Amino acid sequence: MSAPVFAGELGLLACRVCGFVTRRSATSGDARCQRCASTLHAGATPRSAQATLAWLITGVILYLPANMLPVMHVSGIGGGQDSTILSGVWSFWRAGSWDIAAIIFAASVVVPLTKFLALGLLLWSACRRSVRGMRQRSKLFRLVEIIGYWSMLDVVVVALTSALLQFKALGTAEPRAGIVFFCAVVVTTMIAAMSFDPRLIWDVNRRDAR
Repeated sequence: MSAPVFAGELGLLACRVCGFVTRRSATSGDARCQRCASTLHAGATPRSAQATLAWLITGVILYLPANMLPVMHVSGIGGGQDSTILSGVWSFWRAGSWDIAAIIFAASVVVPLTKFLALGLLLWSACRRSVRGMRQRSKLFRLVEIIGYWSMLDVVVVALTSALLQFKALGTAEPRAGIVFFCAVVVTTMIAAMSFDPRLIWDVNRRDAR
């Protein structure tokens, strides 16, 4: 099997914003994308790893109150009750709605933890300039981008539950602070994934790949 040829070796620069490919010889001074005028870099974007780490730590910190604080308050004939994410999963499970419980658990627990672990692994391997499993790590990064958008399923379920209760006159459901923190977790992890330049995986021999 022949060795892979990288775009930098061919004098090509790819724009991370619009994906347009420009020849390095066609640029002068600061390399700019010919389509969207974004700054181009021959290697990974400078300080990409630092920005990803900062957003990732922020997401981890916000994840604690997102799970500890109530996300919804349900009030009806029997009184009112605050519900956290995990207590809501347990309530749906006991009520026989296993599919809804599984969706909420996957969107609220499995997806965020997977993103935390995956981004942490990508950062750790990039800082170590590891040459092992680069193709697999590239696929892992694409997976993180894809599953990130499904984290908002928990917020959608809370909104639908609130609307359903009020529509059937079974009671009222109001959002609580936990849902705000959870939305912040989703946003920060999405920004963390967007801040990570996948070229950090491949630019293992470049000084600016950190």
